[in-house]
Amino acid sequence: MKNLILYIHGKGGSIQEAEHYKMLLPDYKIKALDYKGSTPWETKDEFLDAYNRLEKENQNIILIANSIGAYFAMNALPNKKIKCAFFISPIVDMQKLITEMMLAANITPAQLKEKKEIKTSFGETLSYNYFLYVKQNPVIWNIPTHILYGAKDNLTSFETVYCFSERVNASLTIMPEGEHWFHTKEQMSFLDNWLKQFL
Repeated sequence: MKNLILYIHGKGGSIQEAEHYKMLLPDYKIKALDYKGSTPWETKDEFLDAYNRLEKENQNIILIANSIGAYFAMNALPNKKIKCAFFISPIVDMQKLITEMMLAANITPAQLKEKKEIKTSFGETLSYNYFLYVKQNPVIWNIPTHILYGAKDNLTSFETVYCFSERVNASLTIMPEGEHWFHTKEQMSFLDNWLKQFL
C-alpha cells in the first residue's frame, strides 16, 4: 500500500499544484484537497470530511500544506493520525498576522467589533468573527513537522516561525532568497531538494 500525501494549497492556489508533487514523488499516492471555505470553521468541516474518507483507504497519511492551508490544517486535524507534515511558508500565528494587518490599516479592535467587517486599502477584508475565532481556538499541534521558510517572507517574521518551530519541535529549513510564495526555478529546486531529503 502506497503512502498517501494530502496536498493543501494556500490562498489563491489550486489543486493543480499537486501535479508538481506527483512528478517529484512518484512512489506516493497524492490527493489534493479542493476546499471551498475561506474561514477556519468552514475549512475545518471540509478537511475533516476529506481526512475521514481518506483514512479508510490509506494506512499512512502525510500532509503537505502551503501558507494559510497549513493554518487551516492545524486548526482542523490536530488529533488525527498523520505520519508527518511538511509546511511551506506556513501561517503559524494567525492572531498576530491579523493584529499586524489591523495596525497597518489603522483599525482598532473596537472598530472591528462594531463594524464586523472592514475592507483595507491593501485588499484584505478584516472580520471580527474571524479574529474572535482565532483568539478562542489557539493552534495545538503535536504531529512531526518539517517547515520550509523563505527569509524574504512578507507575511510571517523569522522570529514568529522560529518560536513556533521550537514550540512544536519542528525542523526549520530557511532559504535565504526564498519568498512567501515559492515559485521561481531556484525556489522550486530548493523546495524539491528539501522534500526529497525527508521522503
